[in-house]
Parts: sequence; C-alpha cells; structure tokens
Amino acid sequence: MASHVRRAFKYRFYPTDVQAAELARTFGCARKVYNLALAARTEAWMLRQERVNYKTTSAMLTAWKKTEELAYLNDVSSVPLQQALRHLQAAFTNFFGKRAKYPRFKSRKKSRKSAEYTRSAFRFGDGKLTLAKMAEPLDVVWSRPLPEGAQPSTVTEAQDAAGRWFVSLLVEDQTVEPLAAIGRAVGVDAGLDHLLTLSSGEKIANPRHERRDRARLAKAQRELARKAKGDGANRAKSRGKVAKVYARIADRRRDKLHKLTTRLVRENQTIVIEDLTVVNLLKNGHLARAISDAAWSEFRSMLEYKARWYGREVIAVDRWFPSSKLCSACGSLRVKMPLHVRTWTCDCGTTHDRDVNAARNILAAGLAVSACGAGVRPQRNTPGGQSATKQEVLRREP
Repeated sequence: MASHVRRAFKYRFYPTDVQAAELARTFGCARKVYNLALAARTEAWMLRQERVNYKTTSAMLTAWKKTEELAYLNDVSSVPLQQALRHLQAAFTNFFGKRAKYPRFKSRKKSRKSAEYTRSAFRFGDGKLTLAKMAEPLDVVWSRPLPEGAQPSTVTEAQDAAGRWFVSLLVEDQTVEPLAAIGRAVGVDAGLDHLLTLSSGEKIANPRHERRDRARLAKAQRELARKAKGDGANRAKSRGKVAKVYARIADRRRDKLHKLTTRLVRENQTIVIEDLTVVNLLKNGHLARAISDAAWSEFRSMLEYKARWYGREVIAVDRWFPSSKLCSACGSLRVKMPLHVRTWTCDCGTTHDRDVNAARNILAAGLAVSACGAGVRPQRNTPGGQSATKQEVLRREP
C-alpha cells in the first residue's frame, strides 16, 4: 500500500454574485469545449478512421479561441478548458479499455456543472482559496480541517441541481495509514427488509431515506408537472424544489453509508460481500425503487476504497452462489427458497434465519477463496444426496 493516500475534501461555499457569474461562464465554456472536442474526435473517426488524441484537441482549442464565434472562450481561465479535454481523453481511454460506453455530449440542463483548476490556476493559503480570474477569495465553510501541511493539487468547483455550491480539494493525506491487523472477518448479506445482515447475527436497519421523504417529493413533482414546459422562471423554481428534496435524500443516505462502511473496516480484517449486479436487479419493476434507495453499489464502492486505505481486505463472492438455500450447519442445499420465506428448518434440525444464514455462507465462501483460491461455488449436496451444479441451481431458482 502506498504511504500517502490522495483524498478529496469537499466543502460548501457561498459565492458573490460576481463569482457566481464567473463560475457559470466557466462551466458553460468547459462544456462547450468538451462537446466541440467530442464532435471533432467522432467526425475524424467516422470519416477518416483517424484517432484524435488530447494533444490534437489542445491545438484545436487554441484555434477555436482565435475565431470570432468562439472568442468568448478567452474570457475564462484556460485551465478548466484544458482539464475538460483531459477528462474527454480519460473517457475515451475507458471506452477503448471496455470499461465504459462511448462518451456522450454534455447537456446544459442535465449534465453536472463543474470546473477543475490545477495548481497554476488558484492560490491557497491561510484558509483562503482564490481562483484565477477572481479578485476575492471564495467564502468557504471549512467544516473539517485539511491534513496538516496539505496543499491541494487540483480544486474542483461545482453547483448541484439544488443550486448549492461545493468545492473539492484533492490533497495527499499522510495521516491515512494501515490499521493494526486483527483476526476478525465478517460476511455481509445486503437486503431490503434490513440494509445489511452480518454473519455475527447483527441486523442493520434499512433507513429507507427515499420513502421517508416520498410525500414531500411527490408534492414537489406535482407542482413541477403543473408548470408549462420550457425555460420559464416558475418551472425553474419548481425544478429546484424537486432537486432540493433529492439532495436531502442523497445527503442522508451518503452520511449513513460513510458511518457504516468506516465501522465495518475498523472492526474487521476481512469483509466478504456478494458480487451483486445492481444494474440487472433494477430491471425488477416492483423492487427497483427500493433497490436504488438501498444504494448497494455506493456501499461497495465506499467499502473497497476504505479497505485499500486501511489495509483491510474485501472479497466478493459469485453472485450465483446460493447463500440463502445452503444450510450453514451441514451444507445441504434446498431446491427452492421463495423470497417470502424468512426462516426455515434444515433436515439436520437447524432452524435458520434466512439472512443470517446467507451472511454466514457468504463468509465461509469468501474465507475459502482467501485461504486457497478456491471457487466460491463449492459442490454441495442436495437433500436428495445429489451434487448441485450451477446450471441446476439456476433452473431451480423460484
């Protein structure tokens, strides 16, 4: 593990009218440059099978600034424009590496409003942050201290759909070090009745943040639906009310997941989870809303990067591993286990809580992988004594 960890510290800030206007211009110019470069790269490939790289688009940007039509690009700092081209290059790299879809054009209404400044385009010191093209420092609410002596390498300003302004400072945090090793492991079963069930038997309640604000959200959405479509001020105001409800939900969900993942990483050396394909699960029209609210993907992402920081291990077992249908006591496999069955008794006489049993099986499978690199679908015996293959288990799924 690297001795230093790069971390982003995010803060709320309140720009003056002049600063807000400057940032809005910068957001618009960065989006314009991104879209122009994407169009140029797409056209070059479609017409000439030519791959255009960042260096070429950077030269294009210089030429665009000299035209009368795009001369306004000179009014904002050049650094965020160059960073937009670098982000496009990264998007193409991920596309060619088959890690993402083809880059899409940015929308004025739907795309994230942000601009990234590198070290040459901002001043930071004595708790004050001043951006290029601005005379006064930003009014940042320093809600938590930066690591001592930390100097940001990049600064990203953004405005969310609710109209709030945020600044994110990327720094090297020398205080993050691996935790002392402990001989404790835990299996985690994600669910909807309970957000998580641990192999220790503990069940963590599902806060259902979206459901708690559903009435408020529905009211705001009805008000928005009554407004005439277009760019009117009334519709924009109603759209902002909807965005504020969504922001409230997301903030509470993120706070809960941060506290939960930090606790799991601090208390366990090895954490075993299921390799869920959330995108496919969301195709279930009856459960999609609840699954989205549970935010299993965000939970896993947080868990994995915190484990890397602190020297812990996260193991993901095969999504087809029949954790709920295996008896964690004797290893026999039930043919069917409908979702409404929450407790069941095995032929060996052991009575199981469905979720706790699943978490214990997930832990056992993950430890087997960690110990010997074994597969996470061991051949278990069914109550009838026959070995169950992956295909047979899939056919038997209710």
